[in-house]
Amino acid sequence: MALHLIKLCVGCDSITDLEDWIEVNRAHHQRLGRDYEQTHTTRMVPKRVAELLDGGSLYWVIKGQVAARQKLVDVRPFLDADGVNRCRLILEPTMTIVEPRPWRPFQGWRYLEAHEAPRDIGAKDSDLANMPEDMRRELAELGLL
Repeated sequence: MALHLIKLCVGCDSITDLEDWIEVNRAHHQRLGRDYEQTHTTRMVPKRVAELLDGGSLYWVIKGQVAARQKLVDVRPFLDADGVNRCRLILEPTMTIVEPRPWRPFQGWRYLEAHEAPRDIGAKDSDLANMPEDMRRELAELGLL
C-alpha cells in the first residue's frame, strides 16, 4: 500500500498560486534550455522511500487545509554546499485537487498513511471539482464537506 508525505505549502494562498509557481519555474528552465523536473528540496531524507515510490504523493497543506497532491516520482538525497544532507522530492508537475481537510501547522513533512489521505475530487464529483477553491475551503471550515 502506498505511503504519502504531507507538507505545508508556505507562501501560497491557493492551489492556483502553487500551479502558477510551477509554471513560472518550468518556463524559466525552458528559457535557459534546461530539461524541467519539478523538485521540492527538504532537509530530512525519508527512510521509507520504497513505500513512497509505490504510488505515493506529496499532499500540500494550503492555508490550514489539505488541498491538493502531486505524485512522487523519485526521492534523491544529496549533500549541499555546506555539507548538510538534504533531499529532492521529484514530483509530477500536475496537481490533483483533494477534498479539503483541516490540518494543523507543523514543521518539515510528515508521513501520511494511505487510509488517512483525503480522497481526490474527480469527474464523479464534478460539482465539487468545479466549485471555486475559496468556496470549497469555506464549506470545509463549516463542516459541510
